[in-house]
Amino acid sequence: MDMKLELVPLPVADVDVSKSFYTEMVGFNLDHDVQPGNGMRIVQLTPPGSACSIVIGTGMGNNGPTDATVNGLHLVVSDITEARRQLVDRGVAVSDVHDMGGVKFAYFSDPDGNSWTLQELYKP
Repeated sequence: MDMKLELVPLPVADVDVSKSFYTEMVGFNLDHDVQPGNGMRIVQLTPPGSACSIVIGTGMGNNGPTDATVNGLHLVVSDITEARRQLVDRGVAVSDVHDMGGVKFAYFSDPDGNSWTLQELYKP
């Protein structure tokens, strides 16, 4: 049986601020922004080339501003220097690249403190 991780909910305080951060600054694709009723809003965003998306919104149960943040989500890239440059050029505060010998990391967070890791695997 396949088990595919395809959607990760992120708690956010302001859906519009987070939607703007992920689409305009980080470069995620906007898949859906729907309001099915009863105060619910669902915004699904996908990193370029990824099979896994994130969802932010309101009225979705355990996905609100009082929930704990999500930490250490990894975006695996083929060129961390270029990925970091693109994010910095869009205004994202990204750490310096840390080379651990075979894997490189750089870190950033969204406006709500959900943290992300850029990861590049390579052969030293």
